[in-house]
Amino acid sequence: MHAAFTLIEIGAIILALGLLGALSLRFSISPIPLYLLAGLAFGHGGILPLTTSEEFTATGAEIGVILLLFTLGLEYTAPELVGTLRTNAPAGLVDLVLNSLPGVAVALLMGWGPVAAVALGGITYVTSSGITAKVMADLDWLGNREVPVVLSLLVFEDLTMAVYLPILTAMLAGAGFLTGAITLGIAAATITVILIVALRFGHIVEKLVASPSQEVLLLKVLGLTVLVAGVAQLLQVSAAVGAFLVGIALSGPLAHQARELLTPLRDLFAAVFFVFFGLHTDPGDLPPVAGIAIGLAIVGMLTKMATGWWAARRAGVSTVGRLRAGAALLPRGEFNIVIAGLAVTAGVNSELGPLAAAYVLVLAVTGPLTARAIVPIAKRYAQRRAPIPRQASAEEHSPERITVDP
Repeated sequence: MHAAFTLIEIGAIILALGLLGALSLRFSISPIPLYLLAGLAFGHGGILPLTTSEEFTATGAEIGVILLLFTLGLEYTAPELVGTLRTNAPAGLVDLVLNSLPGVAVALLMGWGPVAAVALGGITYVTSSGITAKVMADLDWLGNREVPVVLSLLVFEDLTMAVYLPILTAMLAGAGFLTGAITLGIAAATITVILIVALRFGHIVEKLVASPSQEVLLLKVLGLTVLVAGVAQLLQVSAAVGAFLVGIALSGPLAHQARELLTPLRDLFAAVFFVFFGLHTDPGDLPPVAGIAIGLAIVGMLTKMATGWWAARRAGVSTVGRLRAGAALLPRGEFNIVIAGLAVTAGVNSELGPLAAAYVLVLAVTGPLTARAIVPIAKRYAQRRAPIPRQASAEEHSPERITVDP
């Protein structure tokens, strides 16, 4: 009987996600806020709490984050990654400073302490790679000149997370300086090893994974990704970062095949991930932090727009492209929720989870909508600024000017 109820709940969750996805397509918005709202509705304090499917949603959520970052890694090759980081490191540092400071400042002003400040700084800093990639694809921006700038900032953020998450984990565990340094050293060594394998031995990894059978290829890629993610997590590195680096190790036709095979699984488990976070957030905790969340979201939109504008201008991109770059960086999503989840699990501050949920809800909705609206606004602005060529009037072309007395 218990198994039957579990299956019913899982089936209902997946069907509901499908209906919410269809609704998001209808109104041309990201489905992430709808998934979060579904989690809020059926989680602790919701209208109909789920009882038997928590283990499935917890495991599915972990797999969702892993697949999101793996498929993002497939967009890059290891040499491109290294070259991008060298070229765009200044823009990445500007992004880090501008967008983490508001979260740090708010946490300290609220008296939540340094650990919460580090957590909230990470929440306000990192862009949702998944939502941004989807927005750029939906709006047909992928061939634009500003896209490499946006992608380089996303890569810088993801690698910053590879350093940040072990530090945060050590702080949340109350580890001392020596323990934290050892944890960070292990994390850095793990990342270095995976990057070396991707750079020097990527062809060997591809030979190991390649198969003429789609079924075999799917099993190999999925198994390798989850395995490396688990090992990375065991070594105090984010599982998501480990999966991202596995994606980088694959390139060419194999990366294209892997993306096609894993995209449906990624979409399924990513949706479960957002629902899972909502399940563990009490809707009654949102109103008290709504004002802070909206204020942080407004500041976050301004700082991300400034970051995208400056980085694109530095790359010689036009005004319209600079606005597109800034708008593409607005959404928040997966990593923000991951950071908040770590902090909430460690019991840092009871308001941090609801604040992160409200913050992500605001920017996951307004980010894609702003990106969609920014293009016509930018084009009108550019047309107004452009000089209008003077055209001779019909009277000037006429051999005679006829005047009529009143």
